[in-house]
Order: sequence, then structure tokens, then C-alpha cells
Amino acid sequence: MSRRAVSVDGVTRAPEQATVSVYDRGFLYGDGVFEVLRTYGGRPFALYEHLARFRRSAERVHIVLPVDEATFEREIEATLDAAVSGDDSHESYVRVVVTRGTGPLSLDPDTATHPLRVVLVEPLVVPPRDAYFGGVSVVCSSTRRPTDGTTASGAKVTNYLASVLALREARSRGAQEVLVLDAGGHVVEGATSNVFLMKAGRLVTPPESAGILAGITRAHIVRAAGSLGISVDERELFPDDVYGADEVFLTSSIRELLPVVRVDERPIGPGAPGPAARALHRRFRESVGMGDRPMPWE
Repeated sequence: MSRRAVSVDGVTRAPEQATVSVYDRGFLYGDGVFEVLRTYGGRPFALYEHLARFRRSAERVHIVLPVDEATFEREIEATLDAAVSGDDSHESYVRVVVTRGTGPLSLDPDTATHPLRVVLVEPLVVPPRDAYFGGVSVVCSSTRRPTDGTTASGAKVTNYLASVLALREARSRGAQEVLVLDAGGHVVEGATSNVFLMKAGRLVTPPESAGILAGITRAHIVRAAGSLGISVDERELFPDDVYGADEVFLTSSIRELLPVVRVDERPIGPGAPGPAARALHRRFRESVGMGDRPMPWE
């Protein structure tokens, strides 16, 4: 079955042998960027898209990536090979991290040297069947993400404290995920996902200009909608737009497309996953070559 493996600066190690300095700025300040992707059929999905976004994130926080994308690709493949046996039918979770590196105890980014790169591979764990079959509950939460109001807006940074606290709030309110509200009260995204709604036959999602993470799965769902003849609007959303939607769902690399049936304890539509979410999820699965596999709710 799937095992775990880690690559640190290009050297693949067993997880228990992988170490990072306590002076690394990722540990000290959350000063780094990362990407999360998964495999289909044992191979990383949309790797070039993820690595392109990874580079954009690094540029926005002024970290110079220590190697080129081809090297990252080789290191990801090598770590996957080390973690998964050749006849393994299970899929993997992959996280790629780069920090600004190590240095003295100072916020000054110029004191850091030699950006650190890490690749982690774990067995893929997805939500249970019931989450897809019956949908999940979410709550709206006002929070300020670390990159809001900065030139790094939209970057996937390693400082996730705001999302951790928002998810803690969601759990305390009996929900599985949170919809983040920005300073203007707009619904921008989930704590670790993008958000979509269906209203009067049209698919609606916040625009990238709202400072959302430009999700890879989000982009594939938009393309899937086009192939199904569903019009897509990218515009600002408020909680009332979500409450009045016919359908709501979240997207992410690990969860693919997860229906939302309650928001702030209010039922969405009939309170069950809707036909658009099902159709879009099937089309997405077909696009990644998994159309012949059972759907997550089956």
C-alpha cells in the first residue's frame, strides 16, 4: 500500500529522517509558499499548472525558487516513486514547500540564505462517501487572511493561522468548512477551497481580483461548465447570494467537488446535492481519465 516519503533539497528520505532547522524562516515566521496536488492513476495531476502557480506565489512574496520547474518535476516524481510501490493502486497526496531559508532571528528577509525546498508524499485521504452523498454544512466567518491588503494577495503562503482559527470556529458550530468573508463582507473562498453557486441555471464564483487563490480544480470546473453549456459568471458574492442559491459547492485538489447543503444552518435549495454539482463532478472525472470509476457518492 501507499507509504510516505520526503525530499529535502533534492535528497529523498524516510519521513522519520527528514529534518528542518529550527532557524528556518518557514518554521519561525510562516515565511514560505506551497502547493498541494494529488495523483490520478499514480501520476501527479495538472503538475505544470501547479508548478506555474507555485512560481507565481513565490514571486509575490519575493522568494527566488532555488531550482527550475523541471527539477521540481523530477524531485516530485522521485519522491512519489520512493513512496509508492509499482503495483500500488492507491493515490497519493503531494505537498511542495519552499521557505525563504535560514538566518538569524530577524524579520529582515535579506538575512535569509539558501531557500529550502521540501516535497512530502502521503497516502491520499479524501472526505467520506457521506460527505459527497449528503453534502456538508458550512458557516460564514469574517477573517483577515495573511496576504490580504498586500502585494502577495492570491499567493499560497504557508501561514494558515487565519484558516486554522476559522475552521476551529466552523467545527464549534457543527460545520465542516468555512466561507471566508473579506473586510467588505464579500464571500471570497473557503478556508482551503474555492466556492461556486448555481442560480437560475448560471454558475457563479468570485473573481481572482477578489484575492482568491486561483484554484487549479476551480479552473477545470469552469472548463467543465463550458463543455456542458453552463454559463459562468465571475462576480462578487455576499452571504445573501449564497443563502438564496439553488446549489452551492466547494472545489479543491483533494476534495474535487464537494456539495454544500447548509450555510449558517440555512438549507440550500432542497437541502441536498443538486444536479449541476453532480454533472460537473462527472465531467471533471471524465477530463482526468477517471470517468469509468465509481463517483465518490456511489
